[in-house]
Amino acid sequence: MTRSATLNRPLALLVAATFFMENLDGTIIQTAAPVMALDLGVRAVDINIAMTAYLLTLAIGIPVSGWLADRFGTRRIFTLAIVIFTVASALCALSTTLPMLVAMRVLQGIGGAMMVPVGRLAVLRAIDKRDLLDAMAYLTWPALLAPVLAPVIGGVLADTVGWQWIFLINIPIGVIAFIAALRLVPVVERIERHGLDWAGFVLVGVALAALVLGMEQLGSGSTDWVSAGGLLALAVVTGVGAVLRLRRAAHPLLDLSALRIHTFRVGNVGGGLYRLLIGAAPFLFVLMFQSGFGWSASQAGLLVMAVFAGNVVIKPATSPLIRRFGFRAVIVWSNLCGAVVFALCACVDSSTPIVIIAILLFLSGVFRSIGFSGYNSVQFADVPSSLTSGANTLASTLQQVAVGLGIAVAALIVRATSAGAALVDPGSAELGYRWAFAVLAVLLLVPAIEAWRMSTHAGAEVAAARR
Repeated sequence: MTRSATLNRPLALLVAATFFMENLDGTIIQTAAPVMALDLGVRAVDINIAMTAYLLTLAIGIPVSGWLADRFGTRRIFTLAIVIFTVASALCALSTTLPMLVAMRVLQGIGGAMMVPVGRLAVLRAIDKRDLLDAMAYLTWPALLAPVLAPVIGGVLADTVGWQWIFLINIPIGVIAFIAALRLVPVVERIERHGLDWAGFVLVGVALAALVLGMEQLGSGSTDWVSAGGLLALAVVTGVGAVLRLRRAAHPLLDLSALRIHTFRVGNVGGGLYRLLIGAAPFLFVLMFQSGFGWSASQAGLLVMAVFAGNVVIKPATSPLIRRFGFRAVIVWSNLCGAVVFALCACVDSSTPIVIIAILLFLSGVFRSIGFSGYNSVQFADVPSSLTSGANTLASTLQQVAVGLGIAVAALIVRATSAGAALVDPGSAELGYRWAFAVLAVLLLVPAIEAWRMSTHAGAEVAAARR
């Protein structure tokens, strides 16, 4: 097998590193919340606003990243984003009050919103179709590893050297990434001179913010149904307005034309549901182990590392599997096998041997890695170069929404299944969590059905084996 001719591996690794930083900081403060709350003089639950502010800023800011890259150049925006993210990380560590921390998290989110989509665009613009699979292999692992490692890293740093190091570890990485970006990101680029679609930006931003906040409200322990309903209604109204605006604007903030390409649609509509469900799994595992089985946080965190192990072990085989069997077969079977694993997780209880549970979590990581690789690669398989920038921005936006909704949807499912389980077996603390995995198993069939509708030759140019 020959090496990819157009793939700039150092650039792909650089973008992957920044992607890892952005994803890690999305949820890393979750396990450190009690320690942070004590230091800042607030309740532990109040720290969630810092996480929500970051994820909201990412969701709102990503749609404008494509315009910024086309207007000012990918190298300039990518390096600026790294600087903003790194400086904001330092300011987060220096925060002495919750409002200051939230403000710095918003600034950090602004940097993250530009950093990853623009970095990925720099990689995509420089490669041929036959090198796409290799490129996406580099850009997939941060999304796989960061959500699994974040709870462990956050808890360890908070309990040892202090929660400030959750953010301080970004500084050396950011400095190295900035220097590397100056050397690796191409300078000669096509630059668009049209103005920003402000109407589209406002409508899309309001719709995404209302959707994330509304779903988070539904998944919270004490739901304000009026607020949740109002936010979701606002999301629907502004979402419809945004679609109408984007379809009619001469230079829309988000170019929806890529959705007419079946493989792109599978990678981002069905793939969005897949990412949401798979992203919810580590959160559900920890909840079930701690609240259902009564395990300690360290026990739960260490066992969930089996998911990480599955991700890592199978990762070198994901591209060969796609080349051997094609996108449709790999994506469909990763969904179906993942659904089977979740169904088996619904059968375990506190008396199940830990070895069996660890094997199930390991297999969950294996099929998770295969599925992510398939979806992340097939989405750009048939996108022409003229649509690369718009398709990349739209894909980044949809994927961030899926990530932002993952924990909220998981919490909502647990609330519903726990309420039903309480009627069947009031004395069981774990039944509701087991039923939640049964719900995930059923829902995973939806993206599997959509992927099955793809042609058996979908993305053949990308999946073709190298001789």
